[in-house]
Amino acid sequence: MRISIVTVGKLKEKYLKQGIQEYLKRLTAYAKVDIIEVADEKAPENMSEAEMLEVKRKEGERILGHISDDTYVITLEINGKMLSSEQLAAKMDELATYGKSKIAFVIGGSLGISEDVQRRSDMALSFSKMTFPHQLMRLILVEQVYRGFRIIRNEPYHK
Repeated sequence: MRISIVTVGKLKEKYLKQGIQEYLKRLTAYAKVDIIEVADEKAPENMSEAEMLEVKRKEGERILGHISDDTYVITLEINGKMLSSEQLAAKMDELATYGKSKIAFVIGGSLGISEDVQRRSDMALSFSKMTFPHQLMRLILVEQVYRGFRIIRNEPYHK
C-alpha cells in the first residue's frame, strides 16, 4: 500500500518532526508513506470571504497537483465522519482488499480545504469536533495509520 499525506505548510516544530519520523520509521514494515508539503498561501489577518476562498482555491490547486486519478482521497475535515481506530483500520483494510493501493490523506491549511478538493475527496474524516493545529494533526494522523496497521495484523499496540 502507498499512502500519501498531502498537507499545507511546512512543519517547524522539532518535537513534532521527531514524533512523525518515529511513526514513519515504524510504518516502513507495512506501507510506503510519504508526506507531501505544499506551500501555504500568504494571507492578511483580516480577509474578506472572497479573499479566503481565493486562498483556499490556490492551496487546493497545489494539493490536487499531487493526487493521481487512481488515488483514494480522504480529507480531514471538522464536519467529516468520525471513526474509531478500529473503524479506520477496517476502512484501510477494505481499500487494500478491493484494489485501492494508493491512499492520500489531505490536511488543509488554516482556512480549511477548497471546494475542488472536497469534490475530489472520496471520504471526509474527522478526528474530533475540536480544532487542532494542522501541524499537530500530522502527528496524530501518522500515529493512527500506524495503529490501524497494527490492528489489521492483530499485533500488540492497540489498547
